[in-house]
Amino acid sequence: VQLQASGGGLVQAGGSLRLSCSVSGGTFGYNAAGWYRQTPGKQREMVAAFRADRTVNYADSVKGRFTISRDIRGNTLYLQMNMLRPEDTAVYYCKLFRLGRDWWGQGTQVTVSS
Repeated sequence: VQLQASGGGLVQAGGSLRLSCSVSGGTFGYNAAGWYRQTPGKQREMVAAFRADRTVNYADSVKGRFTISRDIRGNTLYLQMNMLRPEDTAVYYCKLFRLGRDWWGQGTQVTVSS
């Protein structure tokens, strides 16, 4: 299983970005999957995730601003990020739970300037 995240970049506060994560050797359609982020010196935290029962969980800090979705074939996971804030600055990782373990993408940097 391989995951490839993309879409990060530099954006001003209030702006938007859309992250994408493509998968090979698996699918986002029937497994728990989500987006996580990490800043230096801090633990990786969940941002938005599909549970195995396909319900969605968001971190309180992003509710109403971020939306997780996946394409109909389950090949790509998305994170639409609106109304970005400087505190959203982090490396964002996608994750898929498959074959009894977590698989991570390589991370994509999101930087929000004030």
